Amino acid sequence: MSQTLISKPQMTDGAVKNLPWYQSRRTRNIIHALIVYALILPGACVFILPLLWMISTALKPSNEIFVYPPQWLPSSPQWNNFSEGWTAYLNFNRMFMNTLIITVNNVIGNLFSCCLAAYGFARLRAPGKNFFFALVLATMLLPVEVTIIPQYVLFTKLGWNNTWRPLMVPPWFGWPFFIFLLRQFFMSIPMDLDEAARLDGASSWRILWSILLPLVRPALATVVIFAFIGNWNNFLGPLIYIRSVDKQVLAVGLNMFRGQYGQVDFHYMMAVALIVLLPVLLIFFFGQRLFVQGIALTGIKG
Repeated sequence: MSQTLISKPQMTDGAVKNLPWYQSRRTRNIIHALIVYALILPGACVFILPLLWMISTALKPSNEIFVYPPQWLPSSPQWNNFSEGWTAYLNFNRMFMNTLIITVNNVIGNLFSCCLAAYGFARLRAPGKNFFFALVLATMLLPVEVTIIPQYVLFTKLGWNNTWRPLMVPPWFGWPFFIFLLRQFFMSIPMDLDEAARLDGASSWRILWSILLPLVRPALATVVIFAFIGNWNNFLGPLIYIRSVDKQVLAVGLNMFRGQYGQVDFHYMMAVALIVLLPVLLIFFFGQRLFVQGIALTGIKG
């Protein structure tokens, strides 16, 4: 007696999309959201675990840091680790103010110089404009290690060593990536706005200040966040140009905290690192909407 095997028909993507429960837009959105979250959540956990471990270490007494198996929650949170680590070894109050002054100066300098350069490349007509813009972009191909020695020789001849000038003056002459970012935004704005403003007697400076800058706030927020993070965490520049401890910044201070003593108090070190990290987290948290919008809209028009 012969038996006939009947295979079960497979559900194709088209057949799934024709099912009644899938045709609901709300159901589709929920399914897509669940898939996205399922893919993103493992990666988010990988990136957030070091931060959680830093917080845990900052709150532990010294005898619980290297226990095995690892202990995530401290038996008794030591909140005084933050105040003791901040004041016990180095003058972090002075380093905090040094870092803040340098960072604020450089953020303002980058905004001012890069807005002017980007406006010229995007809105003004000049011979060789595209060539010079390509030349600006070409400087991004040079790694910092290639230019650090010529810069050191130059600043030494200018007598700028052991001062803040090598850190605070260059941002007022533009940064290639920020110029590119702002230029892309300026080019996405119709030229009709400029022409209408010129008919009303507005100068180029008035057009930039009153018309264009309010329209590119996402790009400005992106520049502020990138410039703040880059200067706040700058380690190589202050390490090379500044020798006096009272002129140093927080990034170098953390390195000195670790290298100055034979046995490192990791609970103090992690507590200070969290304090140093806090301004970066705050500025990104409050500016993340404009930041994401600025990155997403950068390549609208080239």
